[in-house]
Amino acid sequence: MKKLSKKIFDVYTNILNEELILALGCTEPIAIALACAKCVDTLGKRPDSIEINVSGNIIKNVQGVIIPGTKNLRGVELSGILGMVVGEPKKQLEILQDISKEQIDEAVRLNEQGMCKVNHKKTKAKLYIEIIMKKEQESALVEVMHLHTNITKIEKNGERIAYNPCQEDDFNSSLTDRTLLSVKKILEYADNVDIETIEPIFKNQVEHNLKIVQEGLNNNYGLNTGKILLKHAHGSVKEKMKAYAASGSDARMSGCDLPVVINSGSGNQGLTITSPIYIYAKEMNIREERQYRSLAVANLVPIHIKTRIGRLSAFCGAITAGIGVGCAITYLNGGTLKNIEDTIKNGLANLTGVICDGAKPSCAMKIASSVDAAMMSYQLAIESKAVEAGTGIIYNTAEETIENVANIASDAMTQTDELILKIMTDR
Repeated sequence: MKKLSKKIFDVYTNILNEELILALGCTEPIAIALACAKCVDTLGKRPDSIEINVSGNIIKNVQGVIIPGTKNLRGVELSGILGMVVGEPKKQLEILQDISKEQIDEAVRLNEQGMCKVNHKKTKAKLYIEIIMKKEQESALVEVMHLHTNITKIEKNGERIAYNPCQEDDFNSSLTDRTLLSVKKILEYADNVDIETIEPIFKNQVEHNLKIVQEGLNNNYGLNTGKILLKHAHGSVKEKMKAYAASGSDARMSGCDLPVVINSGSGNQGLTITSPIYIYAKEMNIREERQYRSLAVANLVPIHIKTRIGRLSAFCGAITAGIGVGCAITYLNGGTLKNIEDTIKNGLANLTGVICDGAKPSCAMKIASSVDAAMMSYQLAIESKAVEAGTGIIYNTAEETIENVANIASDAMTQTDELILKIMTDR
């Protein structure tokens, strides 16, 4: 394949470094905790009250997931109060690492006293967090938009301290330019990038994500989806891939305090991508360099798709991560550009309708299903079988098909997202 320009190589590497970062627990409650830690740091003292204004998708992804290190605590209020109690914003998305029992007990007590008030903020930004803290006559405000760590505004006593605006209706405005992403160029990047450039990125991803996978397999978390799938795998490589991906989510969604390397703002997507490819490469005796190049494909394809859809929506992100896995397996088996594009089209034809109804322990089941679908998409594509263009939402090219799915997920499913949130909060 033709070698890409240095600019494109640098942009793709920057995107990987921007996306593949460590996070402890589900990223939405952690983002709230981080914003509250920054707000109390700005205020300079413990507040009398906390007001948290968040978008519907934040509420949806915080309601059902256990805050890491707490064993059983959930919710926007406790996420925020814990962040305020810990108050170490420099830790970023690992802010609740090593949280103590005393800090947990204090947060529970403050929550019972009604310290925190939560409001659903109507905004075009799917990922939006605004924290307002008050202490007597003093106040502080922190705003986060589009990215879990993207602080767009900091104020103290009404005076603006920092201002980093981005467009409310453009979730890519705070990111490295994604317009250079395409399936064709992703493959060219994976084939030609210096291994010394990507090895540390993916070695870090594999090492961290396998630790939480092993934790999920060794202990009881959530539904124990991964452990049960592995029990019934009977030597099947595909079933083992599904089990490993699911077990990481079992642990992560149920309060495990091990961090993971995320993709597109999601730990579950990072887990879905990493362990199936690791298992497949190990079982098939694929050398490490080839595994890392396939991980470039597996990570960048979902990022490319999510660039159009957005980080949070009614569209389950495990599905896009699964498509990345399918592309990587096709790549490992010598698939051509057409084979990989067909893998994408097959994957999008299959599980596009899977909804996201919040982060929770049962996400492990969707992850397992996405890996299963990934293998079917690859198996069909490598035999030159693809869903026919013009049927359903599938067009001639992978890029056109991605655009169709993005339009459904980001536009047409907005009402679906609102109804899901209503169902979840009306209980």
